[in-house]
Amino acid sequence: MTQHKLFRPIIGVTLDSEEGGGFSDSPWYAIRQNYLSCLEEAGAVPIALPHLAELAENYLNMIDGLVVTGGAFDVPPAMFGEEARTDTIRLKPARTKFEAAVLRGALERDMPVLGICGGHQLLAVIAGGTLVQHIPDEVLGAMEHSVSKDTENADGKERAGHSIAIEQDSLLAKLVGTTAQHVNSSHHQSVRTVKAPMRVTATAEDGVIEAIEHTGKSFAIGVQWHPEYKQMEGDVHLLTAFCAAAEAYHNR
Repeated sequence: MTQHKLFRPIIGVTLDSEEGGGFSDSPWYAIRQNYLSCLEEAGAVPIALPHLAELAENYLNMIDGLVVTGGAFDVPPAMFGEEARTDTIRLKPARTKFEAAVLRGALERDMPVLGICGGHQLLAVIAGGTLVQHIPDEVLGAMEHSVSKDTENADGKERAGHSIAIEQDSLLAKLVGTTAQHVNSSHHQSVRTVKAPMRVTATAEDGVIEAIEHTGKSFAIGVQWHPEYKQMEGDVHLLTAFCAAAEAYHNR
């Protein structure tokens, strides 16, 4: 149920983009509605952030929390010191430049951050981590983490899903209220390593990293799944806690 209250924290939400075709012949932005509606339902005011890296500080001055979304893109391997080893990688330089700038700025301010799917991966890389470039090529015995090449469009198929184990002493476990949860899955890359003070807080049965958190920040969490679908009670708890952290940030 939507929470009706006088004050609502403002959450900046990053967009996906396409160069042209389909919706418009000109370049256009895109976002699923549930990325925004789930935040409104959790008590926040969501606003979409265009890919204008030169305005990153201006955006940060306006918002109380940041959601870095997933989408049809990949983090460039050069950002974690590797060359591309697969032709499945899809780069969107303007998007990544902007998201890296606004994410670094949010972390510097200790603004609450929630990275979802590709945003979770970027959070790991910004903090010194590395990625698995293509799970089927690099994870022995990997389960199905995506049912289609285009991870944002399942083409009518039922999306993949699996269970995860959450570290008992993590902030994530405290927020979702469990150490085991079923999650949806729509990704071909994953976090390979993290650098302290980032830590791994959840994994799938095949060892793929499913969640991370920054132990030096009040709320900087990345999840590989999509809590905006609110398929599990833990997803609702996570989103509600994130919006509460954004309100606390506003009141500092």
